Amino acid sequence: MAEKKREKRKCIIAVRIRGVISAPREVRETLHLLNLKRNNYAILIDNRPSFLGMLKTAQNFITWGEASEENVKLLIKERGRLIGNKKLTDGYAQKIGYKSLEKLALAVFKCQTEYWKLPNIQPVFKLHPPSKGFKGKIKKSYGMGGELGYRGEKINELIKRMI
Repeated sequence: MAEKKREKRKCIIAVRIRGVISAPREVRETLHLLNLKRNNYAILIDNRPSFLGMLKTAQNFITWGEASEENVKLLIKERGRLIGNKKLTDGYAQKIGYKSLEKLALAVFKCQTEYWKLPNIQPVFKLHPPSKGFKGKIKKSYGMGGELGYRGEKINELIKRMI
């Protein structure tokens, strides 16, 4: 039964794009639980209902969507950090039981392992602001021509501009 649920899971990237000065307390706490403590921080999670509920609560401050395998590999290779701000290496991947960073990224993408639960790893990716800026307003939802909320596969274009 657990294997069937694991097969249905998808890897989701969530990125914080707004500050929380005037945000409700519930939203600030949710962002803290998701480890999105600053703007342009990204996380990799799966689509279990508890995470989706958290994303819905904070949807006026973040954007999210389904990650592509290529983007997960790129994020882990370029922006993945160990505690102490050291880059992730193949040596670290071998130490925790994977042959290379590519294999680790593939396992994260297929939701076989959870990135934020790996030992000695920073659970967030510190990204740059997007090159050429945001295309829409950061106070409107994605469906209304803005940048906030759920955007599906289009998140991959934004992530490439932010790495």
